[in-house]
Amino acid sequence: MKAYIFPGQGAQFTGMGLDLYENSPEAQHLFEDANEILGFNITDIMFEGSAEQLKETKVTQPAIFLHSVILAKTLGDTFKPEMVAGHSLGEFSALVAAGALSFEDGLKLVSQRAQAMQKACEIQPSTMAAVLGLEDKVVEDICANIDGVVVAANYNCPGQLVISGEVSAVEKACEAMKEAGARRALMLPVGGAFHSPMMEPAREELAAAIENTTFSTPHCPIYQNVTATAITDENEIKANLISQLTAPVRWTQSVQQMITDGATLFTEVGPGKVLQGLVKKINRDAQTASATLDLKNDE
Repeated sequence: MKAYIFPGQGAQFTGMGLDLYENSPEAQHLFEDANEILGFNITDIMFEGSAEQLKETKVTQPAIFLHSVILAKTLGDTFKPEMVAGHSLGEFSALVAAGALSFEDGLKLVSQRAQAMQKACEIQPSTMAAVLGLEDKVVEDICANIDGVVVAANYNCPGQLVISGEVSAVEKACEAMKEAGARRALMLPVGGAFHSPMMEPAREELAAAIENTTFSTPHCPIYQNVTATAITDENEIKANLISQLTAPVRWTQSVQQMITDGATLFTEVGPGKVLQGLVKKINRDAQTASATLDLKNDE
């Protein structure tokens, strides 16, 4: 079975999407629409902007979404997903690609999400850290025993978790992780504590926007971050999207469930190859590929 997976924040690079814009009239049209919807020329920043400009949350999230969704739309008849999933922000790309959300509504929600997250980050200093070489349970237990807010936020692959919370609590947790035998416990250069209780103000703001957006039944199941299970009911999809900002990204569990449900080929749609690497670490027998403009049916 063909699974399509969509990357999240961190996959951006200067020049992203330019090949699509130059080689596909449909892509060009969608990029122009995006500039109008957003009210600024995101294409200028994507195609020619500096890494610093691309790193701004209000740019990064829509940029990755646009790269992924427009690439999916240019694949034409070769794009026949039997299941989809996206990492954090990538869940919105997956929903548009699977027909549960319109392009315009998806882009508006992603833009609102980015701005709501940015605001939440400014309320109180918070951060994230990568922990390598410890079992999930050990990481969870250490977080539970630290004073202050710190939680497991991203289950990326076995032995690679990201924790998230208040700066001082994350720092204390990192020390405890190293003492417990972590290979590394490394603070990440991020703007805030995504997928933690610190994002509650953003969750409330986004909830209203999601509730007012029309969702349809997707063409295939989407394995959502919050549940790591196949979802097709639009009300469940909405509820999980709202929970996603303060709940962990269960990527390891999602990929394992997709494989259990018959996924044989994971094609990453969007910038970079981060998710392909994670899939291989979760199950080395899984086949992976990158979606490209000239993706062949037999790939």
